[in-house]
Amino acid sequence: MGVYYGTLTSKGQTTVPVEVRNLLNLKPGDKIRYIHRNGEIVMKAKNRRAIDLAGRFHDPARPSFTLDEVDDVVGQAIVERLTEPK
Repeated sequence: MGVYYGTLTSKGQTTVPVEVRNLLNLKPGDKIRYIHRNGEIVMKAKNRRAIDLAGRFHDPARPSFTLDEVDDVVGQAIVERLTEPK
């Protein structure tokens, strides 16, 4: 487990350390979710869309997703759908 530090600006912005960007495979424009869980904040990358799961369940030659990855993608898709401007 690594510990990484950033600095918060007066505008509430921070730079994600390069080690964390590499670990989460973050690219410019990716969304980041902050989840409050049991007194801790968990940061998760939102760099997959629900459509990215298409075809993943029937082709054994492709790597599969974990249940956590599926939950993350489906959960984010629901949030996006519910918060879309009408």
